[in-house]
Amino acid sequence: MKKLPLLLFALLLTIGAYAQTSQSKLSDIKKSPEAIVQEIKEGKAYLVDVRTPEEYKEGHLAYSKNIDIKAADFKSQVSKLDRNKPVYLYCRSGNRSGKAADTLQTLNFKSAYNIGGFADLKTAGLPAEP
Repeated sequence: MKKLPLLLFALLLTIGAYAQTSQSKLSDIKKSPEAIVQEIKEGKAYLVDVRTPEEYKEGHLAYSKNIDIKAADFKSQVSKLDRNKPVYLYCRSGNRSGKAADTLQTLNFKSAYNIGGFADLKTAGLPAEP
């Protein structure tokens, strides 16, 4: 578990180009990786997998919640999240999570970040669940 914050930090640095929140960049986040991980664990931030339920069942990141961007009720489902909490989004490749981040911005979420694709995140060492 001690390696998780370091891996998250390395991951966030390598995918900084994907970060989105009102056009701000990852470097604008004034929190340590450890603080971000702790926020997710404590429910102060969200980690959202926007892939289909079938993809999610095949494997997903620990602490994530599945809200399918292709579902008709996607906007309704994400609207249930606290708009003032950071939302870290991922999918298979980073494409759908980028679109989801844009959608969250239009729904007035304070912070929505596209952190990329599941395979890359898993390869980077983030914990996954079957």
